[in-house]
Amino acid sequence: MPSSTYPLRTLSQRTNSTSGPSTSMSVQTAPSSGASRAKLGVGHGKGKKKRVSDADEEEEALLGNGLGGSGGDDDFSFDRMQRDGGITLGDEGSISSRPPKTRDKSRTIPLQPVSSKSPFPPNVVRNQKYTILTFLPLVFYEQFKFFFNFYFLVVALSQFVPALKIGYIVTYVAPLAFVLAVTMGKEAYDDYSRYLRDREANSTRYLVLLPQPPSPLPTHSNLPLINEDDVPTHRHTPSLPRPQTRSTPASSIKVGDMVLLEKNQRVPADMVLLTTSEEEGTCFIRTDQLDGETDWKLKVAVGETQKMGEKGVGSAEGSLYADPPIKDIHTFYGVLSLRSTSPGPQTETSYPLSVENILWANTVLAAGSAVGLVVYTGKETRAVLNTSEPETKMGTLEKEVNRMAKILCTVTFALSVFLVALNGFRGQWYIYVFRFLILFSSIIPISLRVNLDMGKTVYAHQIHTDKEIPETIVRTSTLPEELGRVEYLLSDKTGTLTRNEMELKKLHMGTLVFGWDSMDEVAHLLVTALGEQESNGRRQNSLPTSNLRGRRDMSSRVRDAVIALATCHNVTPVTNDDGTVTYQASSPDEVAIVQWTESVGLTLVARDRGSMTLRATSGTEYPFDILAIFPFTSESKRMGIIVRDRTTGVITFVQKGADVIMSKIVQKNDWLDEECGNMAREGLRTLVLGRKKLSDDGYAEFDRQYRAAQLSSGEERADKVQQVISTHLESEVELLALTGVEDKLQEDVKSTLELLRNAGLKIWMLTGDKIETATNIAVSSKLVGRGQYIHQVAKLKTPDQVRDMLDFLQAKLDCCLVIDGESLQLCLDRFKTEFIILATQLPAVVACRCSPTQKADVARLIREFTKKTVCCIGDGGNDVSMIQAADVGVGIVGKEGKQASLAADFSINQFSYLTKLLLWHGRNSYKRSAKLSQFVIHRGLIIAVIQAVFSSIFFFAPIALYQGWLQVGYATLYTMAPVFSLVLDRDVNEDLALLYPELYKDLTKGRSLSYKTFFTWLTISVYQGGIIMLLSLLLFESEFLHIVAISFTALVINELIMVALEVTTWHSYMVLSELGTALVYFGSMAFLPAYFDLSFVLSRTFATKVAVIVAVSSFPLYAIKATHRRLNPAAYTKVAGI
Repeated sequence: MPSSTYPLRTLSQRTNSTSGPSTSMSVQTAPSSGASRAKLGVGHGKGKKKRVSDADEEEEALLGNGLGGSGGDDDFSFDRMQRDGGITLGDEGSISSRPPKTRDKSRTIPLQPVSSKSPFPPNVVRNQKYTILTFLPLVFYEQFKFFFNFYFLVVALSQFVPALKIGYIVTYVAPLAFVLAVTMGKEAYDDYSRYLRDREANSTRYLVLLPQPPSPLPTHSNLPLINEDDVPTHRHTPSLPRPQTRSTPASSIKVGDMVLLEKNQRVPADMVLLTTSEEEGTCFIRTDQLDGETDWKLKVAVGETQKMGEKGVGSAEGSLYADPPIKDIHTFYGVLSLRSTSPGPQTETSYPLSVENILWANTVLAAGSAVGLVVYTGKETRAVLNTSEPETKMGTLEKEVNRMAKILCTVTFALSVFLVALNGFRGQWYIYVFRFLILFSSIIPISLRVNLDMGKTVYAHQIHTDKEIPETIVRTSTLPEELGRVEYLLSDKTGTLTRNEMELKKLHMGTLVFGWDSMDEVAHLLVTALGEQESNGRRQNSLPTSNLRGRRDMSSRVRDAVIALATCHNVTPVTNDDGTVTYQASSPDEVAIVQWTESVGLTLVARDRGSMTLRATSGTEYPFDILAIFPFTSESKRMGIIVRDRTTGVITFVQKGADVIMSKIVQKNDWLDEECGNMAREGLRTLVLGRKKLSDDGYAEFDRQYRAAQLSSGEERADKVQQVISTHLESEVELLALTGVEDKLQEDVKSTLELLRNAGLKIWMLTGDKIETATNIAVSSKLVGRGQYIHQVAKLKTPDQVRDMLDFLQAKLDCCLVIDGESLQLCLDRFKTEFIILATQLPAVVACRCSPTQKADVARLIREFTKKTVCCIGDGGNDVSMIQAADVGVGIVGKEGKQASLAADFSINQFSYLTKLLLWHGRNSYKRSAKLSQFVIHRGLIIAVIQAVFSSIFFFAPIALYQGWLQVGYATLYTMAPVFSLVLDRDVNEDLALLYPELYKDLTKGRSLSYKTFFTWLTISVYQGGIIMLLSLLLFESEFLHIVAISFTALVINELIMVALEVTTWHSYMVLSELGTALVYFGSMAFLPAYFDLSFVLSRTFATKVAVIVAVSSFPLYAIKATHRRLNPAAYTKVAGI
């Protein structure tokens, strides 16, 4: 079998564990100065496959079953794609590039498509909730599935039956029609906006490579083609610098298309990276809309197709196998098979593909250009699979009002049947029951829905016009009250709590400490040391005097530390179009350190996969060869590199990592642990830096053993590789320095989180970042209280481990839990109920390495198990699912764009605005709506009680006491303005609400609107309605014909007084509405002679007796309320001094 050459790169492949004929391979490892460590497994066959990989990011398990059966043994991952070599297949023992199809959605894609029809989903973005046909049915269903609205519909329709008609039809139909028209208009507008956004995304044009003949010889077809400039070309021009392309809208891109991407273009579908404009075959992408992290991710093109370049890749022949689409964005397995096109026997070479070779849809190409082969489109892309369908949200207050409406309906029905029963079920008694039901329909007033909707509009306006939280937008106007009842806050980290801007703040070297204000001293010492190094190279110095030796030792230590920091990283400098240089890396920590070395005088000017060059301020350049790289993983918690100084030939192993790991590797010292603790308390992210100088013989021996370990197969491979590293490199490592990097927090994050904790909120941080980073941010942002124990949980594999963790949490419910995504998924799969019950009792939880779907699942579980209000806040596309799954979703407009903001119920500009949004606007909205809804119900109940008393006294006749204008005017002109003015009431001022966040905690108990308060108002209504009607009859027995005028006047005045008793803080509009309504009522008497006899109304008797009725109905309530306030004052009265 022909052998293939592998550079020293990180690579893993499926191994064959079947007992059938084995596949043998001859593998040679070519020396390469730019090589980093390699991982190699052998082939894949028909049986079970085992994963061979030791890099954590790529060991994320495939969701669901494996490729060839069930269980975790079928999970595969590749740490890094080998570039220059492949697996060359002979006739016997060949390795299939198409594993057996055991799941429907796995696919084998030909590189030269033979059919224009695609069996896969179209690449269409669709976020609309409705179509033209489904709009009306769905909107009506959403409205009338609630009892409240359905009841109004039945009452309105009943008025079209002559036997049931009472009063004007318009009084029943108009309010319902108004509510429906507003709702439908809003839904139609929102859905049309979604349609426009979808259309824009679908119509974005991309360049798709046209199929090209494999032969380099020119053909003579005259079929016109179109290049990227839409200029017709012909096939007989094979020397074009760019490939032949056609411009295609995103919605027309199919699986198997090769798409040419330019800088800053969004990737339209999931695609395998075939070639890039960079010679090394690498490119950086921005994934902020996918995983929420603003760091640029490095992607690597397939080695063989990279050699073909953009022009030649379109003529490649072969196929690509890809696993079925899954949600996990950290996992991908595929095999690219390329057929030789040269004369002679045709051979096929297979190249394993990993997540490092794929560009996910919705990411952005950060630099250069690239060609990708589309493997998943439309609803099968990772971005769509991790996005949940938006659901129509209904506030808790509306649900409570809905439940109360059911009680009131039961009361109405019982009262109607009771009155008919007292009359002995005579005649058409069922007609009488329905007429009574309609008479008493004011008990569940449709004006309640109108008032609440108008109230929400007022709250939204107040939020929108608040100058202290500028540009805050209320996108879902039905939920302002929910802001006042939040008990769980789920927050993203990057861009929400932090700015994702890193800065090195402290450098500790044992006896030397440099803070952020003394970095100029570092620069001075570095210049001194580098100058001495150069002079030593030119001439021999005389021995230094004792006075200078201490200074020289200090400067050389600083030089060693700075050079180590300047070389131990994966940062690449990139020159922009305007000549400026930016650093690209997968971690902002590394960029911060390289920027710091630049600030002290050692700049990274060039970097490729085999070398890097540093430049001092004097202009001297220091070139280094990169011999091997050991990438950071969350399992190893360290990153290492072997470099050779080209000037001196010295080989050095430099390593940096977390203190818990590095403290066991570096030489013994007496300061590291203490200083790490000090920096952690300051909220700094610590990295321990060490180095070890290697002799040429020592490196050669390490290299030989390292390559041998990499070529071993099976589960022990990773252990062998690590053993070689530990033996030859991670021993006798010199401790150089400890660095403290600050991740800058958003403005006022600390005070905001402290206020929210004091307000009784339990705060969870859900992030895609590493455990160490998330823990540091939890400490620095004060999410974790001072001295609070942090319990870290990672890499749980078995149910027993989960059970032990749950037992520990049960005994320590005051700690902060930090858990990784893998362990969290195991908890949710095996111990969902137990975990959620315990976790929701903890004051703070931090979940790391969370996928977008996991974030949404956590939000839903908390809602489901606690029945409490959950608020989710985030700023990236990866937070959309979580935001939509919450009771209240808040999106931040940030660096990651507006995707989260557009999907959220509320949009804010920074995290600190949440304080005022919840503690002030949310609190007021909830308390006002609670008071308003109960008062409107009271207003309907009292007139229904009067009607019931009237019917009972007058032979149980289902005849309306107040007809025509009085019935319409009562709920509108005569009481609406004063009652609605309650939306401007407030119990404390803004400063007190923010000074005493504990006031917010009272609201979460739901006492403002509960069954207790509901039945209290029910009792008040029965008492007042009964008193008004009975006293009217008793006091005005001689003026019986005027009973309507008497009772109605007493009723209106009573309602005005009741509004006044409910007001805590008077607003000018309240005073005007009270006085204006009174004037309108008494003024209208002159124009309604059918109901009011002016000569009687203006008499002293009328005024006196109405005053008596009002006093008896309202004064006892005032006395009871004043006594209760005195003996059992509310919390707000204590702090406000009322």
